[in-house]
Amino acid sequence: MRALVVDDEPAMLLAMKRLLSKVEGVELVGSFRNAAEALDFVRDNRVDLAFLDIKIGEDDGLELGRALRSLCADADIVFTTSHAEYAIPAYDVYPLDYMVKPISGKRLEQTIARALGRRAASSGEAGGHVSPRLTVRGLGCFEAVSRQAGAVKWMSKKSAELFAYLLVHRGRSVAKTRVLEDIFPEMPIKNAEIYLNTAVYQLRKALSPHGFKESIQSSQEQYRADLSPLDVDFIQFEQGMEELSDIRTPAQEAAAIELEKRYEGELFEDKSYEWATAERERIAIAYGAFAKSLVNRLLAGKRYREAARIARRLVSRNEFDEEAALLLLTILGAMGDRQSLRSSYERYARLLHQELGLQPSPAIRQRYEQYR
Repeated sequence: MRALVVDDEPAMLLAMKRLLSKVEGVELVGSFRNAAEALDFVRDNRVDLAFLDIKIGEDDGLELGRALRSLCADADIVFTTSHAEYAIPAYDVYPLDYMVKPISGKRLEQTIARALGRRAASSGEAGGHVSPRLTVRGLGCFEAVSRQAGAVKWMSKKSAELFAYLLVHRGRSVAKTRVLEDIFPEMPIKNAEIYLNTAVYQLRKALSPHGFKESIQSSQEQYRADLSPLDVDFIQFEQGMEELSDIRTPAQEAAAIELEKRYEGELFEDKSYEWATAERERIAIAYGAFAKSLVNRLLAGKRYREAARIARRLVSRNEFDEEAALLLLTILGAMGDRQSLRSSYERYARLLHQELGLQPSPAIRQRYEQYR
């Protein structure tokens, strides 16, 4: 299978080249940083699989996908991007898949297996069809969308909550008694059982147009969600943090920067699911540790602007986080931005005094005095 990659970031092109080199049956025939070069290549060369970033510098990856489709109707298109909000528009181009960066080797192999399976089926080498997938966003919101049917239309709040609940358990079976306690905590047991049965029915019905009715499974008084056809952002985000826990190369650093951008808010941020509180806090703490480690690395490499962007996000998430405040002051001082340094320090000191009646710690004051 002949593949090409289009991405305006050299580090990501290198990362994709290395990942693809490990996949049997795939030949990387071209890598490009803009749409024009990619289209020129496709006009004269056969391409079976194209990995396109949606934001390619000043170019529009969706438009590139449409143009590529007109030149090579049989080519499979996979969008690889950090911009999860483009998931729905991307499906207008009828891509094979949509992957949010950073991309793991395992995730890439799954996509290529689907491409190979689709081609085998179309050429008569195998039966079947391309399996549909459901993209689920849980960071900062809660929504699900599929290529074939668009956004999932929930039939009730409880059916949506049940889906979120099963996703948090990551494919593990959950006893019926626990589901009842967590989702219907103040309801008499008999009534709760009726409502649970209704919620399961409504959830399966909502997922049915997308091809995922059978993903909600129940057996022996237990419930689970089959995650194999689902792309769940908070699960992929945690996997990405684990894979990038030890950054050693520029490509890994670039992937870590893209991964950090995917934390668009706390788990199910717009939902008041009490049972999600512990999981929400755990993921938020993991993100904080990951982001601070990345900031320190960028600071050491004198990549101040990128480091400042992340540090400001950390401070905005928790204005009382002394470690984040110290990082931001250090970055602003290293940049020589005394105005922002003073503004940040005074805002932090004022907040501590007004809300907690405290003064900045010696470490904060010392860092401010060092650079002002």
